[in-house]
Amino acid sequence: MKSVSSKKYPQELRERAVRMVAEVRDQHESEWAAIGAVAEFLGVGTAETVRKWVRQGQVDVGARAGVTTEESAELKRLRRENAELKRANAILKSASIFFAAELDRPQR
Repeated sequence: MKSVSSKKYPQELRERAVRMVAEVRDQHESEWAAIGAVAEFLGVGTAETVRKWVRQGQVDVGARAGVTTEESAELKRLRRENAELKRANAILKSASIFFAAELDRPQR
């Protein structure tokens, strides 16, 4: 469930946060502590947000299994295109039924 007040963070900030977590990880007792410190330093709403960015970054570089950002964007584009094609097909089907009925109607 998405928060109504969620804010979109710039891509540069996301990338910086991921780099910073990797850089300061060894200065903290856990990865979560490093994530929390980076989130607070950058003014990101919650540490969970930064954790998600870190996990997605790991997927993108192949260090963790999952769907990469690029694959996700392509899938989203293909779903939009598929929905558009389904709408176009429905319109064409309706039009062909209409015109077939017009052809079958006796001429006066």
